[in-house]
Amino acid sequence: MTFTRRSWLRSASLATCASTLQIHVRGQSARKLWETGNPTIDRPREIALSLLKPTQAQLERAWELHFGSLIFESYGFAPRFAVDGAALDQAIQDGVSSAELSDLREAMTMNGGAFNERERKEFFDAFHAAGVTCIFQNAGEEGSDPLRLIKRLAHFTHATDLMQPALSKVVGAEEVEALKKAGHVGLCFTGNGVPLRQEWESTRDELRFIRIFHELGIRMMHLTYNRRNPIGDGAGEPHDGGLSDFGKAAVAEMNKLGVIVDVAHSGWKTAEDAARASAKPMVASHTTCAAVYKHFRGKPDTAIKAICDTDGLVGMCCIPRFLGGKGDITALLDHLDHLIKTFGAQHAAIGCDISYVSRFEKEERLKIRKRPDGSSPLGGPADKWEHLWPKDDYQATPDAEQSIAWTNWPLFTLGMVMRGHSDDAIRQVLGGNVLRVLKANTVV
Repeated sequence: MTFTRRSWLRSASLATCASTLQIHVRGQSARKLWETGNPTIDRPREIALSLLKPTQAQLERAWELHFGSLIFESYGFAPRFAVDGAALDQAIQDGVSSAELSDLREAMTMNGGAFNERERKEFFDAFHAAGVTCIFQNAGEEGSDPLRLIKRLAHFTHATDLMQPALSKVVGAEEVEALKKAGHVGLCFTGNGVPLRQEWESTRDELRFIRIFHELGIRMMHLTYNRRNPIGDGAGEPHDGGLSDFGKAAVAEMNKLGVIVDVAHSGWKTAEDAARASAKPMVASHTTCAAVYKHFRGKPDTAIKAICDTDGLVGMCCIPRFLGGKGDITALLDHLDHLIKTFGAQHAAIGCDISYVSRFEKEERLKIRKRPDGSSPLGGPADKWEHLWPKDDYQATPDAEQSIAWTNWPLFTLGMVMRGHSDDAIRQVLGGNVLRVLKANTVV
């Protein structure tokens, strides 16, 4: 028979599902329950388990609950493919610009698995080990320039076009439910900014690219990144003036078209103002609770309450620096506990804001030589304009970071089980709430 890409994807997906079911059967030993044979996945699980110290019964209950639930990440990244080291090296020796090299590298990490069988298998193995059905995928580079925002959207559109049906582009909640039943996975696209032409002919003209990006599949947008823009102030600005009048118009247009308003990177007052302006459930898709650990990328209870009052949700991220304390899986659970106990499980989610990186990335990078002038081949500016991170002295440990690795999603469920949350509450946090907010923002 002819071995086509489509037949390979179908057989690989079914084989992965069968393997997943096999290792999730009750009564197996603790090690066999969570072990995958991939040390890049298993080592972080060892670290998380050493911190959680579950009983066998808790582990079995969590595994059954997790893999039986629909997992919809409120913001994050699909597993990253390894770069093609030889191709990157050739481009460098040919003298391509830094911008071209950056675009090429991103394309490889975001859709390279469509052309490489080894990377494709690594991608789906990681996805199914995490138990995630759909991710609100970062599909826009930070900023508001439409040409800047469209690049990652193109990369991931290309990936979902070429890797169907095992990987699909998602635009509606019913598609996520269908993917869960089929054992496939999907990406629902979110932009890292509202596309603005900055020509200012009129408010209507300036906002018209929201519709264009919605038609391209974007279903959620950051109002701001860390910097100030015409909509409002970002989380990193020292002064937060709140949402502008133009920002209110942007929120209204997003509500009208069915694009979820996201204030994860917005200032605290900007987030509260946006919540008061939004007629639809809105989100802070990947943040933390400032009441647990005060950090500018977290949100205070006043902002969280305003978001919850829209019937929206707040997603907890897996960035140690934002979580504070030891920055490990127990810190993540502390933030989730506060959110659930203070505002209700119906408003909580997890948006890791991190990704699994192919275990073959390191060996591919070793193929890349320095530029002919001796400079670093893949170096970029450390102080990118959009970042604007206020300096701090927080030091994250490798173990803390690994304990909240993206493929540790089943361990997040285990932690909630051990903290005494009900199965129904956990299902809402794992994906039910994101599905609800997506449905509520869908324009028929």
